[in-house]
Amino acid sequence: MGVNLGFVTLHVGLGTFRPVNVDNIEEHEMHKEYYCISDETAKLIMDTKKAGHRVIAVGTTSIRTLESAATAKDEIVGKSGWTGIFIYPGYDFKIVDALVTNFHLPKSTLIMLISAFAGRKFILQATRRLVEMKYRFFSFGDAMLVTRNSRMTNAIGKSQNLRSLTISGKLQPTGIRAVVNNE
Repeated sequence: MGVNLGFVTLHVGLGTFRPVNVDNIEEHEMHKEYYCISDETAKLIMDTKKAGHRVIAVGTTSIRTLESAATAKDEIVGKSGWTGIFIYPGYDFKIVDALVTNFHLPKSTLIMLISAFAGRKFILQATRRLVEMKYRFFSFGDAMLVTRNSRMTNAIGKSQNLRSLTISGKLQPTGIRAVVNNE
């Protein structure tokens, strides 16, 4: 079976890192950023979905790119353009099934995106635990795998049924240090 890799591009701008300073998140405006998904990558994603396999995005920018090119649930086309997509709780994901990402700070568009993916309460609970465990934040810090499935395989390949917050790992300093699952 194996893993297939597809590549996307998002020219990250201020919009990704600018804090949200409004009371109503619907009033926050993202700066536009240029993205590109090749026809080859879009076909790979479509083939993956049709085969019943998962699409795992590496990075929140990858999610924003994939969701910008999505045309419907489990459908995507190769295209380029400008996106101002702002993903926050309530968003209905069309392409991504799991996510590898860094740990993000409160009041950022990035924590809102992963909160939309796995649930705000769950992500804030995970963030508190990660701070207690002294994990590193920001782009050069630690990373986590976030999945929306109730079953996943941990780092040593043992399948387990997860019913609550699970943070495990510390594989190596430059690798994924936490696996976070939300049922």
